[in-house]
Amino acid sequence: MGITPDELTSHYPRLYHMAEVGTWPSIVKHGLLSTSALVTLFQVPEPRRTQILSAHRPLGIEISHPRVGRAVVRDQIPMSDAGLERCLQEGLSPGDWYEILNARVFFWLTEERLERLLGAGAYRERTHTVITLDTKSLLVDYSPRIVLSPINSGCTRPFPQPRGRSTFLPLGEYPFQHWRKKRGPTEAVVELAVEDAVQNVSQYAVEVRERRVGERGRLIWSR
Repeated sequence: MGITPDELTSHYPRLYHMAEVGTWPSIVKHGLLSTSALVTLFQVPEPRRTQILSAHRPLGIEISHPRVGRAVVRDQIPMSDAGLERCLQEGLSPGDWYEILNARVFFWLTEERLERLLGAGAYRERTHTVITLDTKSLLVDYSPRIVLSPINSGCTRPFPQPRGRSTFLPLGEYPFQHWRKKRGPTEAVVELAVEDAVQNVSQYAVEVRERRVGERGRLIWSR
């Protein structure tokens, strides 16, 4: 049971995060924020705050603040209330699940997963900011706040996989060998998530590109 930071790094030396195009300067300044941390930074008032954090977002939502600037809370197109109602466990409601996801920052552990999201119908015609990070250095500073998931927790299409609070487990409890035997090493971990935020992102980033699926895109920052 469990996987060590060294084992995780050996299998997945890089992490990938897809952000709204043009947001890298803000990410450098404020950190890579969960949706919950983002609306807190922007002082989004009620009832809009609850609507963002506890309900499905079929479209991206622009927020602004006179001192902080502008940001876009990304959509949740691959997910739906109906899909979640079919797959949620442990007595969770769709609103509970949105709050769980909105409290974390998510990363893919393989380029294949990144490309799959970039190529999804809702995103393939758009340019995105793609941040590539060094897994080892992030684990050194954030291991206590990191959890792993064996599924794409933000997707219920075409078949919603069962999920609940126990979907996200810390490294020491994650059944890596079980999923490795069942799926192979590249699919044994699907998501890595960090609670709340990742500050000082440039300490962990390797490169940042503005790109679309299947393209190298434009390099906007590198170590």
